[in-house]
Amino acid sequence: MKRILLIDDDVVFRFGLAKLLAGEGWHVFEAEDGEKGLKLAMQYRPEAIVCDLHMPRCNGFQVCRSLRAQDGTLGKTKIVITTSSLYPSDRETALECGADSYLIKPINQLELLAILNQFNEAEAARNNASNPGAVTRSQKTKFKFWGVRGSLPTPGPSTVHYGGNTSCVEVRTEGQVIILDAGTGIRELGLQLAGEFKNQPLSLTILISHTHWDHIQGFPFFAPAYNPRNSLHVLAYEGARKGLEATLSSQMESPYFPISMQQMPSNISFLELKDLSFKIGNVRVEAIFVNHPGVCVGYRLFTQEGSIAYVPDNELFQRLKAQDTTGSNPGGEHVQDFALRQDQKLTQFIKGADVLIMDSQYDEDEYPKHIGWGHSCADDSVALAVGAEVKNLFLFHHDPMHDDAKISQMASRAQELVARLGGKMKVEAAREGMEIELPVPGPGNG
Repeated sequence: MKRILLIDDDVVFRFGLAKLLAGEGWHVFEAEDGEKGLKLAMQYRPEAIVCDLHMPRCNGFQVCRSLRAQDGTLGKTKIVITTSSLYPSDRETALECGADSYLIKPINQLELLAILNQFNEAEAARNNASNPGAVTRSQKTKFKFWGVRGSLPTPGPSTVHYGGNTSCVEVRTEGQVIILDAGTGIRELGLQLAGEFKNQPLSLTILISHTHWDHIQGFPFFAPAYNPRNSLHVLAYEGARKGLEATLSSQMESPYFPISMQQMPSNISFLELKDLSFKIGNVRVEAIFVNHPGVCVGYRLFTQEGSIAYVPDNELFQRLKAQDTTGSNPGGEHVQDFALRQDQKLTQFIKGADVLIMDSQYDEDEYPKHIGWGHSCADDSVALAVGAEVKNLFLFHHDPMHDDAKISQMASRAQELVARLGGKMKVEAAREGMEIELPVPGPGNG
């Protein structure tokens, strides 16, 4: 997500501008004076700064000079000076100090947005020229599986084909690199990114579905987090007991890990999401709370080439309520009506998705032994996806007890079930290293 810092002692001005920019996909930081602004700039290294000229405790001229004296990304941060001063000498001085633009208050908001867009387009063009492999908006949407396993890693000869790393999926679209979950698969992804982009600064977004260990355990081994030129934006919904940052930090505390998160030299920001709809750059993201222990969500990313729905951990309500043997849900028509409504919410959420990556951990025989564990029967996932008119389903979160032969068997059964249901959906088992470009060819189209 693009970051912008507003430095202005006028709280009304900051409030209005922050609301506008947040609606345009910016992650907004605010400071009421120059000194605090410089501290926030050092901490978050935003792509752009909108700074008032006349402020207490370090004016706009001083802010520009201080930022331009910095090495690395801060020296390249775009600065827009805003002021009520009409004197040409002030404009010339601001530009000499390092400002990129100078706007007279009350500013024209459309003009400011146009300036910020020009900055983004110019930066994208420079990155593309210096690195032809960099993600650009003109390239099509791609996603790649780096970890497909649930619960815990399962390396070994019996899992070579589908892979043994825990959940991690990379999506490249609209100039963004978006990472879905940080299981052990994120280690290999990090090494690949470091090799591909070399010394080019990276801005990466990690969307965490929930903070169970198999979805975060790879984060301490993510190479880009150890490069001070990189920026990482970690987004998730607040957990049941600890906040996002505290949860990720705790697994790196002594005696569990030799390096604390505070020692990671990259620029890491954490955002605990509040709304179920938000943007990462130009990518619209929708979220839904799903049926899994604790606080867990699924995400759907909307791109120019299609949408990708990611629901890695979920247990469908109808099967759970119908087969519950704990006695806590005695059944009855009203219970089934409730379960149906909950599953219909998920059906609507994934409706018409070009790609659905979905929890399909158990087969028909295994599921009754795992009721209430928070994971789905593959048959149920297939039936739900067919009913929602999903175009492509990838069975995901493979059980650690399942070897390659078992997963292939489940994929074949899923394909047979699609045919019996009269669906046209293409279904496969997710496999590490599998890279797919949208739009995905449907059955019979290659």
